[in-house]
Amino acid sequence: HGRSDYLSRVLPEGARRLVSGRVELFDGMAQMVHPDHILPPDEAATLPQFEPVYPLTSGVTQKLMARASADALARAPELGEWIDGPLKAREGWPDWRDAVARAHAPEGADDLAPSAKARARLAYDELMAHQLTLALARVNRRKGKGRVTQGDGALRRRVLAALPFRPTGAQMRAMDEIATDMAAPQKMNRLLQGDVGAGKTLVAFMALLIAVEAGGQGVMMAPTEILARQHLEGLQPLAESAGVVVELLTGRDKGSERKAKLAALARGDIQVLLGTHAVFQADVVFDDLRLAIVDEQHRFGVRQRLELGRKGAGADVLVMTATPIPRTLSLAQYGDMDVSVLDEKPPGRKPIRTALVSSERMEEVVAHLQRAVSEGRQAYWVCPLVEESESVDLTAAEDRFKHLRAALGEGVVGLVHGQMPPAEKDAAMAKFVAGDTQVLVATTVIEVGVNVPNASIMVIERAEWFGLAQLHQLRGRVGRGEAESTCLLMYRPPLNDAGMKRLTTLRETEDGFRISEVDLEMRGAGDLIGTAQSGLPRFRVADLEHQAGLMAMAQSDARKLLADDPTLESPRGPAARMLLW
Repeated sequence: HGRSDYLSRVLPEGARRLVSGRVELFDGMAQMVHPDHILPPDEAATLPQFEPVYPLTSGVTQKLMARASADALARAPELGEWIDGPLKAREGWPDWRDAVARAHAPEGADDLAPSAKARARLAYDELMAHQLTLALARVNRRKGKGRVTQGDGALRRRVLAALPFRPTGAQMRAMDEIATDMAAPQKMNRLLQGDVGAGKTLVAFMALLIAVEAGGQGVMMAPTEILARQHLEGLQPLAESAGVVVELLTGRDKGSERKAKLAALARGDIQVLLGTHAVFQADVVFDDLRLAIVDEQHRFGVRQRLELGRKGAGADVLVMTATPIPRTLSLAQYGDMDVSVLDEKPPGRKPIRTALVSSERMEEVVAHLQRAVSEGRQAYWVCPLVEESESVDLTAAEDRFKHLRAALGEGVVGLVHGQMPPAEKDAAMAKFVAGDTQVLVATTVIEVGVNVPNASIMVIERAEWFGLAQLHQLRGRVGRGEAESTCLLMYRPPLNDAGMKRLTTLRETEDGFRISEVDLEMRGAGDLIGTAQSGLPRFRVADLEHQAGLMAMAQSDARKLLADDPTLESPRGPAARMLLW
């Protein structure tokens, strides 16, 4: 259906032409339906070696799009340089305009790699804009009037003297960083990141004691009631050694009991309040709130963090997480915060033996469990999330519960799952904590923070279905007491490569940060954060897996620029504003 005048013009009979385009076979004959290029042989040199392929919309051809892009590039202005001069020279990066032009006209496969200078430059621009935004947010928040909170150290000395062990170097370092922040007139906004069992609770309590020493109050908030109660049990003996009044406020407090607690809080008689999101409610009033601590940050939204800040004008904020996040992602997500990392295990935490077991050996595992239970040990048995549907998970957990109850006897096995009313769930957990039941069959509700020192066996069924970070969190529930601990990863053969890599990584290391890096390599940034912690920006050019180093560079560059030039008025300032626009 071609127009004949057009065809005879581009393909005159008897002439030789060079055609370039997509070749297809039709009835055994090679054909090219729409050549991209038709040239006389003497113009062969003008044929590009590489051509960009643009996303199209109906009615727009590649040719038109390429012409439009070339046209737009010709009009692109020279922009002022926002990258630090010495850094740009060291990396050998082109100017912005050159980089854009080169990205559209690659000359070889090397120009397409993330490490290509033009690509790296544009990725850096994107990360720099992101880090500049976070750094500006940080500067603005620091302008917010905080309060100087300084203690005399008396309560902290008492607690340290009462501890049966010395804190690790990482814990001491984090305590110092927090004390310095609290003593400054700006508001603290710090993230305390520690692996499972790295001792975050002690660091948090020391921070709360600074608030009390300064004559104020502190609050620490956990995502669930079970965790809030655990914090209370863990901190009560320490609080007693320091003579500090600690109280718990949850949604269960009703009537006169709640009223009495609120009155004591408003008078300042309660010095440290632990609780769930119940501490947000309008009638909860503090006498002098100096420090708010949020545990397991990703379960609370930013809005709730702000709410908590409003309870005490100028209160310092400390956020804690036990999910080790690879450094690049933590910079992308928490770049506006200062970060303290606990990367040492406290003394006395024994290594956990991790083994891979095929589910075909189920009966052996049950027999092993029988022996362990008869020796007085406790175990978790985690059932897989079969599907998103809770009812199917429920049958999986209930079937396993019945199976184990038949094998181990009545009253030995407990069950918790997401569909239970909270009171029943707490009761089942409490029985396990008290040692009344010895085996707890659970869906993943036990992931965060549950502490049962006597539990020394963790069986994870269909382990290949879980993410690495989740497996690591689950394993961290054991190894908290005196006994040697074991974690059995049960899988259904055959395992695919990815499943195998996940399970063997877990078998080989207990370092959560190392595990999170492997997780990032395997799954990519978007999946790793998942829906629970969305809030990770989507980058168009930058690739967080392959250009990880650029993020840290961008953060230090952005912070340095704002430290030297807070109002962005210097020669680089307007260029940086342009970058943000």
